[in-house]
Amino acid sequence: MSSQNVVSPIPGVFYRKPAPDQDVYVKEGEAVKTGDVVGLVEVMKNFYEVKAEVDGVLKEFLVEDQTMLEAGQDIAVIE
Repeated sequence: MSSQNVVSPIPGVFYRKPAPDQDVYVKEGEAVKTGDVVGLVEVMKNFYEVKAEVDGVLKEFLVEDQTMLEAGQDIAVIE
């Protein structure tokens, strides 16, 4: 089975949940569909959704919550 990496579209801070008091968008091992939100990237108080581009299972996150990302940096792996 092939895998695909979820990549940050922009530089910023990565968040796994929509708000501090809410659950993560997706947990490792859960199924995702194309277009499902897997996290947010925040830059200058603007939040951009990071979405799965393929159907599959989110195998692992490659970065921790609240990590500073570069544009094009791998965030997670979907199999």
